[in-house]
Amino acid sequence: MNPASIIKIMKAKDKFTNNHPRFAAFLQMVFSSKLEEGTIIEITVTKPNENPITTNMKVLQSDLELFNELKEIIK
Repeated sequence: MNPASIIKIMKAKDKFTNNHPRFAAFLQMVFSSKLEEGTIIEITVTKPNENPITTNMKVLQSDLELFNELKEIIK
């Protein structure tokens, strides 16, 4: 990954954290301890004037590998 891309990602991460501090803190708390295979992640999205939509996923080993790669990029 080239340095310009890393800088762009870091700026976007900082902006996201500033815009959504509670959600960013939540993500940091969740990912600060080791996630284990079999962990369930659930998310609900509620758009204006629409019913909420919820889904979940069971974390696989390949997901853990992806999360670790992403964590390294945004450090």
